[in-house]
Amino acid sequence: PSPFQMTDMDLAVGRVRLALSRNERIAVFGDYDVDGITSTCLLTHYLRSVGADCISYIPGRLEEGYGLNAIAIHQLHAEGVGLIITVDCGITAIDEAQLCRQLGIDLVITDHHECKEVLPQAVAVINPHRPDGGYPHKNLSGVGVAFKLAAALSGDQDSTLEEYCDMVCLGTVADVMPLVGENRVFVSRGLQALKHTCRPGLAALMAECGCTAENINASSIGFMLAPRINAAGRIGQIDLAIELFLTEDADRARQLAQSLCELNRQRQQIETEIYRQASAALRKRPPRHAIVLAGDGWHQGVVGIVASRLCEEYRLPTFLICLSGEHGKASSRSYGGFNLFTGLRSLSELLEGYGGHELAAGFTIPRKNVEEFRRRICRCVAEYESVCCEKNILSIDCEPDQALLRRESVELLSQLEPCGIGCTKPVFCLSELPLERISSFGNGKHLRLRLGGRYEKLNAVFFSASGLPDRPEEGDTVDIAFQLGINEYCGVRSVQLCLTDLRLTSASALYDAYLAGKPLSAQERSALALTRADVTALWQYITRLAPVGTLLNSRTEDFCRAVTRETAGRCPLRRVLPCLDVLQELELLGVRRERDFLSVRILPDRPYNPLENSPLFQSLRGD
Repeated sequence: PSPFQMTDMDLAVGRVRLALSRNERIAVFGDYDVDGITSTCLLTHYLRSVGADCISYIPGRLEEGYGLNAIAIHQLHAEGVGLIITVDCGITAIDEAQLCRQLGIDLVITDHHECKEVLPQAVAVINPHRPDGGYPHKNLSGVGVAFKLAAALSGDQDSTLEEYCDMVCLGTVADVMPLVGENRVFVSRGLQALKHTCRPGLAALMAECGCTAENINASSIGFMLAPRINAAGRIGQIDLAIELFLTEDADRARQLAQSLCELNRQRQQIETEIYRQASAALRKRPPRHAIVLAGDGWHQGVVGIVASRLCEEYRLPTFLICLSGEHGKASSRSYGGFNLFTGLRSLSELLEGYGGHELAAGFTIPRKNVEEFRRRICRCVAEYESVCCEKNILSIDCEPDQALLRRESVELLSQLEPCGIGCTKPVFCLSELPLERISSFGNGKHLRLRLGGRYEKLNAVFFSASGLPDRPEEGDTVDIAFQLGINEYCGVRSVQLCLTDLRLTSASALYDAYLAGKPLSAQERSALALTRADVTALWQYITRLAPVGTLLNSRTEDFCRAVTRETAGRCPLRRVLPCLDVLQELELLGVRRERDFLSVRILPDRPYNPLENSPLFQSLRGD
């Protein structure tokens, strides 16, 4: 769509062109995350390319905090700035806009965060979320809005996008914007540009962290490039990231890329310590509806990552507060569709300030209000859960034929890229797979698994698996949900399953559904299809385990898992219970199953009774 469909875009363009004609000094004022950094660099680069006297300013995270502030405004005024253009911030800067007016500085705001009831008084306020706006794509990133301003100034969206699509792509993906509509164009074009980027800084960073033209996609941006760019703002060396994007010197670019990677390693160490403290607190006080933790001395630049990790692990909205003196600064992450911005707005009387959007938000709070905030935000989440109760359900796209899990088929899925929020990678599932090997890596956070498949062995990884309620063991039978990828090692490319969830296969659920007369799919009936070998393997296991007349008592699931493990899968997990009932029909066993428990006894004086005399075996027979 035309940039001029955004409210106030014409006013912003008019004021910037006036500044260009007067040779006024312009300051682009941004934020310290990837979206803010790319926004700042894009608009700064564009304005300089058309002859503007333009400087960039991103506030120090620890010294000034987020957004436009009085310290920065006075400094920019002293440097002769006549026009400030905010990017990725400013929509809540009511007092700061008034200060600009008092000092004679004109202010143009470009932002993408949620609007409050009152907008700042500025020359122009450009935000797709404006209630009086008619722009069709509401979910632009901050850099997406900054691009629209540059495109409006240039009068040629296509050429402007060709120049800056790599930056727009990075900010859009890193800020977790939905990859639909206009964002999809930005990211698709940007990924192609990144494969042969002409920016020395981006090329150096990609080389330093192992991003190549073959593996660059939305996921590699999110997990490889974005954390390293973010590290500069988190650790307080934001100038390194800005210089990385703007430098034309290849040698300097390599130095900057190495420095960002080192900062990221420092960030990981700080993150690990905060996570350790937070996890210890949660073990003492397990959360129900939301996680609200506060800590003295926690690093403000890193708690957001820890909040994301805890949010994913506990599947709860998470609020982490860095306390200093009588105040705290917080980062929060959403789970299950709970709208953080709406929640914070409802508790605004407890806060000194807040901002953000549905999925991620920040706020400041007096120390004395933390306990009351915890109580009330948990109540807000509980009320939301009472209406939207399906937050823990994982949507599976399909259960594929395992014959499709070969490299050629998996590589075809790349046609669905770019994938992300709003256009997620397909999630597949497979049921009743024997777990042959399992090991941990990454200080125990991640798992590497080897699974028995119908045609060949399957290799899988499970990142951030520490939140699993039941840790599987070798020999267990499991159900898995996963996305598909290609792993390249020593020049060999192979299929890798990237697990999104794992559970121990239920031994009883499918058979109980059959006994209740529920219709089963052909695949489900196949899982229950009995063979003579299944029944024989179970009978041999039981006769080895106990003499005639001995009563075996066990939890049903534990007994079935033990059978499958000890018979090396010759009696598959979901066939153990029907095999028991077959042996009971043949008057070889006495079997009693109540709720979750099972009793089994070998009967004395057993007559010869062929398998064919069991109605259940005949009904489920699969050979």
